[in-house]
Amino acid sequence: MKLHRRDIVKAGLGFGAGLTFAGRHSLKAQTVDVAPTRFDDGTVRSLAQNLASKSYHAPQKDLPDSLAHMTFDQFSSVQFNNEKTLWGQDHLAFDVQFFPRGYLYKQNVDVFEVINGSAHPVTCTPDTFSSRDASLNISTEAGFSGLRIRYALNQPGVMEECAVFLGASYFRAVAKGQTYGLSARGFAKDTGTPTGEEFPVFRAFWLEKPAAGSQSLVLHALMDSPSLTGAFRFTIRPGETTLFDVQSSFFPRADISAGGIAPLTGMYYFDANDRVHVNDWRPAAHDSEALQIWTGASQNIYRPLTNPTDLQLSSFSDAGPYGYGLMQRKRSFHDYEDLALHYEKRPSLWVEPVGNWGKGSVNLVEIPTPSEVNDNIVSFWRPQTPMKAGQTYNFTYRMYWGWDTPWPTHQARIHDTRAGAVTDHPDKVQFVLDFDGEPFHTVSDPAAYHLIAQTSAGSIEGITIMPNPEINGMRAFFQLDPGGAKLCELQVQLANAQGPVSETWLYRWTP
Repeated sequence: MKLHRRDIVKAGLGFGAGLTFAGRHSLKAQTVDVAPTRFDDGTVRSLAQNLASKSYHAPQKDLPDSLAHMTFDQFSSVQFNNEKTLWGQDHLAFDVQFFPRGYLYKQNVDVFEVINGSAHPVTCTPDTFSSRDASLNISTEAGFSGLRIRYALNQPGVMEECAVFLGASYFRAVAKGQTYGLSARGFAKDTGTPTGEEFPVFRAFWLEKPAAGSQSLVLHALMDSPSLTGAFRFTIRPGETTLFDVQSSFFPRADISAGGIAPLTGMYYFDANDRVHVNDWRPAAHDSEALQIWTGASQNIYRPLTNPTDLQLSSFSDAGPYGYGLMQRKRSFHDYEDLALHYEKRPSLWVEPVGNWGKGSVNLVEIPTPSEVNDNIVSFWRPQTPMKAGQTYNFTYRMYWGWDTPWPTHQARIHDTRAGAVTDHPDKVQFVLDFDGEPFHTVSDPAAYHLIAQTSAGSIEGITIMPNPEINGMRAFFQLDPGGAKLCELQVQLANAQGPVSETWLYRWTP
């Protein structure tokens, strides 16, 4: 599973779908007069449940040759007609624009506007899109592949893109002052398995027209794939932290043993802990630097990401987790030195379950990548009990797109993870961990602290702790002697005489 990031950054991921609903014909791009239908919070759920009882039919990808065979530059030249902006003249807090089909993004997505309990189709007309390239004949109605939601996020009265739903079941968002980074999606199936991954798609969207003055937007989505269907209700609130309240229901067509709820997808290329085979002038390049988990037993886990030589799968068993997320803690330009990509402005994304999700695991997939153009990190919740065909599964959660976790902590936190060679001992690895946070506000004497460190193989030695005045914290040194092992699972906490004072640092070392 490799998603090409340069295409994402420049044009998004457009894998929409055409769809036939009971009682009407598929909405083609040429459809301009379709009667409104009744709509309520149960409509998409009923559609998904009904669709799951039928055999899967792949969405159509029919397009004129000039659009189907576009180059990337041609696709980038396509422009949306601002006069076609949904709610553009209504002076609401939100408006919506659309992406065309074409190039790699051939599947049609149906879009509806919901007003007073009625769903009205949003149609693509010959003047919805235009292009500087006359050979494209873009006036032919191309249809939609996805949508962008706009809001005055950074300046009053200036509408800016704050969220995008585009490509398979992918979506992404930003908070105030941020730029796009990692993505989320509706469902993950067989991620990282030898059978190959299945990518469900959003086949249709319903946008509820917000009331005047409302600072939230409700969007519904219908998901489909050979293995399952799904119904989603997103309540979106942009701001200093952008919130998505998600209600999801899944209806498997087949038994699913390797499913993933609330999946997050991002990129990790390198950082100070992992520069193997990387020859780059920058200090780091990644959307996210760690997986963070707040377990049901109230343990805070911090697992730095790696760009492995081989595919790595990690599973963190839990019961009733408080949350998990792919986090970006480094927030200085000098952490990356990239004037174009500004990784320091990429969102962290935290998932907070609503209600008890029961037993399962937070899973992490790390895929080798030779560059930063591929999304190679996936994390999701996998229920312990496989999903059965013909059953219904409901998951509700809140997503926080922002600068950090949404909850404060009294614990010391990992500020940095560094790793490198040990002089005169090439078989050993030197680790350097920086801790910052509340404990050091009152006790700054390194003699008051010690390191609780263990490894699944080999041994840990040479532990030293000293103040780090640059971050008002502590720096811990230790060496790993693998002893010939090819994999070592490390676990470290900073402690004082009363016990641990930091979150738990976990790390998978491989040669």
